[in-house]
Parts: sequence; structure tokens; C-alpha cells
Amino acid sequence: MTPLTDLVQNSQLGRRTAVAAAAGGILVSTFGAAAAQAAPGETVKTDLSKLGNLDLGALTNEAHQVVDAAPVVTVARDAKIAAEAGVVSVTPASENEEYQAQLAAEAAAEEEAAAAAAAEAAAAETTATATTTTATTAAPASANGSEIISIASRYVGTPYVSGGSSPSGFDCSGFTSYVYAQVGISLPRSSSAQAAGGTIVSASAAVAGDLVYAPGHIGIYAGGNTMIDAPKPGDTVQFRTIWMSNPTFIRY
Repeated sequence: MTPLTDLVQNSQLGRRTAVAAAAGGILVSTFGAAAAQAAPGETVKTDLSKLGNLDLGALTNEAHQVVDAAPVVTVARDAKIAAEAGVVSVTPASENEEYQAQLAAEAAAEEEAAAAAAAEAAAAETTATATTTTATTAAPASANGSEIISIASRYVGTPYVSGGSSPSGFDCSGFTSYVYAQVGISLPRSSSAQAAGGTIVSASAAVAGDLVYAPGHIGIYAGGNTMIDAPKPGDTVQFRTIWMSNPTFIRY
């Protein structure tokens, strides 16, 4: 709303100022130009006598035209705004299939990592054992003069074969029985029977060519801390250090 005193100031804007006559007063609207403003501290004086120079009728008609052209939005008095309330449901973790699948995948990954770590540790232990148990292809000097060791050394490199008792492949007791047979000594077939059939001697009394036994395995003592045997599947007949912690020495 613009006071009548400002109306005089805006009269110089010509048709850019529209005045609408309404019941109880006059509405003044400015289009396209800013209203005149006084500088700070300046007093604006209005000569009311200039009101007589305004064509109020023309301004009123122009204001009506502007109002008629303006868009009108009509809202009923009883109009209401409706908002739909959302429903929030909570599924327990034990019933959430996606979450349970994620947990299962994580558990499987952890088990796989643990299995890989165990396999790595086992491989490291095997490597350490192989390093500790030195294998050689030649009979040690301590075996010099032993006919049995001389015969046994011929089969170094022969593959281990479960149940084997010939140069095409030996298991532990098949190897000892085959070697001993070359010097005319017949041994039982199993390692436990060979241990039971001979005479036990102390480690200090053992000589190259005696049998060296631990439950489940048997070989031929090569003197010092060495033996020759058919170790295990995937391995071959070889000279190596005695790996048993408390071996029994058997003499025939």
C-alpha cells in the first residue's frame, strides 16, 4: 500500500503506476520501476495540490485490467490436507534371510582363511622337518664294511610303494626284508613282526646293518645317527638322519 503523499512522488512515472479504487481507499501498484526513495536523513515534502493533476479514473481502469489478467487460485474453505502415514515394520535378525546369508558368507570366508593358515603352517612344519632330517644318496663312512648297507645303497632312489617289496617299489618293511634276503636272512613281512623276531640291542651297541624300529616304521641302521629306509608315499629310498625320538635297534 502506498500513501497518498507518495502518489504525488510517483506521478512522474506515467502509465507505470496503476491506482485501483476500492471500497474504503485507493490501491497504488508500481510496475517495471522502483518507487522513489529519499536519501537517508532527507525529508520528503509532498504538495497535495498536485493530486488534482492525476487522472484517477484512468489509473483505476488500468489497475482493474492488471487484476483481471492476474492468475487466481481458489481454495475451498473446508479444504483439508491429507497425509498418508507410513507403516514401519521391524524384522528380527534371525528371520532376515539377507542378513543371515551375509553372516554365513563371512563365516565361510573366516573358515577358508583358517584352513589356508593351517595348511601354510603344516607346510612350514613339513619343510622344517625335511630340513632337520637330512637325506643323502651315499652311505656314510660309519657304514663302511657292512654288506647289508652296501646292498641297501643300490636301491637309493627307488620309489615308495605301499605293499611293495621289489626294486620296482618298496614300503618300509618290504625294503628291509628284500635287502636282508640278499644275505640269506629271511625276515617277517610286517615292521612289528620284524621288530619282535630279532634281538634288541642298545643304541651304543648297535652297528651298521642292524634294524632301527619305531611303531609303524622300520629301516636299516647305517651307523652314527643315520639310517636308510623307504620313508613314505611320494618319497624314495634314501639315507637320512634318524628321525625317531626313541628308536629300538634290532639285530638278526
